[in-house]
Amino acid sequence: MSTQKPAGLRIRDLRVVFDGFAAVDGVDIDVSPGDVRFIIGPNGAGKTTLVDAVTGLVKATGSAAFDGQELLGRKVHHITRLGIGRTFQTAAVFEELTVLQNLDIAAGTNRGLLTLLRRRKSVPDSVAQAMETIGLTSARDRLAGTLAHGQKQWLEIGMLLVQDAKLLLLDEPVAGMSQDERDTTGELLGMLSEDRTVVVIEHDMDFLRRYARTVTVMHAGRILSEGSVAEVQADLKVQEVYLGHAKATSQALVQEV
Repeated sequence: MSTQKPAGLRIRDLRVVFDGFAAVDGVDIDVSPGDVRFIIGPNGAGKTTLVDAVTGLVKATGSAAFDGQELLGRKVHHITRLGIGRTFQTAAVFEELTVLQNLDIAAGTNRGLLTLLRRRKSVPDSVAQAMETIGLTSARDRLAGTLAHGQKQWLEIGMLLVQDAKLLLLDEPVAGMSQDERDTTGELLGMLSEDRTVVVIEHDMDFLRRYARTVTVMHAGRILSEGSVAEVQADLKVQEVYLGHAKATSQALVQEV
């Protein structure tokens, strides 16, 4: 693991408008350095659009700063160079290449295609460290397309690590995983937060209850609630959005959210 100090994310009055519709409507969020922040909300709440704005995939107004550097208005590759790493719901790995080759490409080691396809004796320290962190050292020579679903997700996270991403934005990282894979992923997020800041968009509420440190609930493009898992569960506004009425008990929310 790196010894770098985690940095925080500060979002102010973030707005994303599509054809007059505010998909993200004046959002303020502070993600503390080293946090494992989960962002939840019903479909259409603006969660993914928020991450798209932070990573430069959609135009936005307001401010989104990481480690004091403003992100809005920058090109996607410039944002990546500032240490912002993002995964999508479907793992974006090169399935015809090995685990090692995927990490090599992500690390930008400038090796030619023919060199990449050859087995080599030495492995860069950053790549070896990433493989160990994501638990794929023994699978280094396996084609990515033969990996289990969870392993592909971990490989994609490893590809961010070799790029020295300091802010990890993960979109539903445990979707489709087995319970064992979910547990391994949750433990991995906790380990990564020792020197990085982690933001997770998630629908798996059992996973959230076990591994989130703080939670932001979005609804209709705005922040509905924020706090610890217990605080969010007890919030009547959250109960109403998820259960349809404000008199829902906290125990019911534990089962549903």
